[in-house]
Amino acid sequence: MKNYDLVIIGGGPAGLAAAISAKESGIDSILILERDKELGGILNQCIHNGFGLHTFNEELTGPEYAARFIDRVLELGIEYKLNTMVMDITKDKKVTAMNREDGLFSIDAKSVILAMGCRERPRGALNIPGYRPAGIYSAGTAQRLVNIEGYMPGRKVVILGSGDIGLIMARRMTLEGAEVKVVAEIMPYSGGLKRNIVQCLDDFNIPLKLSHTVVDIEGKDRVSAVTIAKVDEHMKPIPGTEERYECDTLLLSVGLLPENELSRQSGVELSPIHRGPIVNDSLETSVPGIFACGNVLHVHDLVDFVSKEASQAGKSAALYIKNGEKENSISLPINAVDGVRYTVPEFIRPNDMEESVTVRFRVGGVFKKCAIATYFGDTLVSKKKRPIMAPGEMEQVVIKKSDLLNAGDIKDITIKIEEA
Repeated sequence: MKNYDLVIIGGGPAGLAAAISAKESGIDSILILERDKELGGILNQCIHNGFGLHTFNEELTGPEYAARFIDRVLELGIEYKLNTMVMDITKDKKVTAMNREDGLFSIDAKSVILAMGCRERPRGALNIPGYRPAGIYSAGTAQRLVNIEGYMPGRKVVILGSGDIGLIMARRMTLEGAEVKVVAEIMPYSGGLKRNIVQCLDDFNIPLKLSHTVVDIEGKDRVSAVTIAKVDEHMKPIPGTEERYECDTLLLSVGLLPENELSRQSGVELSPIHRGPIVNDSLETSVPGIFACGNVLHVHDLVDFVSKEASQAGKSAALYIKNGEKENSISLPINAVDGVRYTVPEFIRPNDMEESVTVRFRVGGVFKKCAIATYFGDTLVSKKKRPIMAPGEMEQVVIKKSDLLNAGDIKDITIKIEEA
């Protein structure tokens, strides 16, 4: 059995940023475990630009953005293992993993950072009627086939779901010569960033049909046609609204789920809403010494926010390794109500937090001419006007330590949507 101060599960953007931050905070004994054959995670297949505007003040592609962090990891001499699958994490932070070179091995860690990213929701979760022919892909699988493997999944494409990967693949497939016939979205709003709707659909005259879903898939060996229909407010297809599109490919971009099997095994408490660990202001989970960041914590819209959050997790893990667990620390719960679906973190410790904490969240619908209101107990402390908010874009509130300490004896914090 080997011993490390810090073990990071995942070598994508979150894991890399966390490792760099922990190293710069004075922790030398760090190991990154990555199941793929190279560092960088999902960024390696995201060859479009738009990354790094917040972190580097310039527009980079996914591989370029990842390379900056990989280069820094190599400069700092941080140890990593590739092609390594983590099998188990215990509450006392014993990590069991395996690869070809070492076989099955165990590591005793003082702290663990979960940075496993997220996975796509599969067809099986959707209850789409019809046959199960070839030509049905998740949008991320299609992205890997086109951008890394060099294969075209198909030539006539229908996309279900308007998440960012689906929107980006609509543009990518068009640029590669495919005809994208329609993007159907079951919700009355898009799940992606506004800029992606403009740049990936509007610029290429690809129709986006909101409140529509797939009701039939035709084809025995290969997809030959897809029928979509409008849905009512209960998500039930409306008879007579069917539209049939002849195609050879159906891409599914129907949501991302944090990859939390390992978290669950280790006894970490998970949120029923965002499906990631419940954390405090230092991004520490319900298991002391186990931290979480990036898309394994909650699905982000921008990788820049992943890196920033992961840097905080690395710093927090370093403090934990040096100082141990804070005893009898008072935690204030953050209530997400009236349009706010969830917050990350869910708890803030006024005495032990940094000078300020960024609370990130998503709203549960489209809100126009509204405001984000923050309350300490029953007292309104801030109200930030917003012209429009949608579930596809993350929102945030910054809470200052000085404000909390001056607020007196409060029992909770509330963040909600109010009229402007």
